[in-house]
Amino acid sequence: MPIYSYKCSNCGYTKDALQKYSDAPLTHCPNCGKETLVKQLSAPGFELKGKGWYATDFKGGSSAALPASHARDDSSGKKSS
Repeated sequence: MPIYSYKCSNCGYTKDALQKYSDAPLTHCPNCGKETLVKQLSAPGFELKGKGWYATDFKGGSSAALPASHARDDSSGKKSS
């Protein structure tokens, strides 16, 4: 479930809430008691961990992870035979 950030447009109170995507947004501010709580737009945060396609295939930028059919013998763009 995602964590949503909320901010009261009346008093400036901020709150993070763990909610389902289908849950209705919160509107009641627990600080001032008004219906002025607004969902904030924020960047998602995630981190890829462990051994995966990025770490094993692309991270170093080397062609070692390329299949033999994609390997090149020189910089002319010809495939090796």
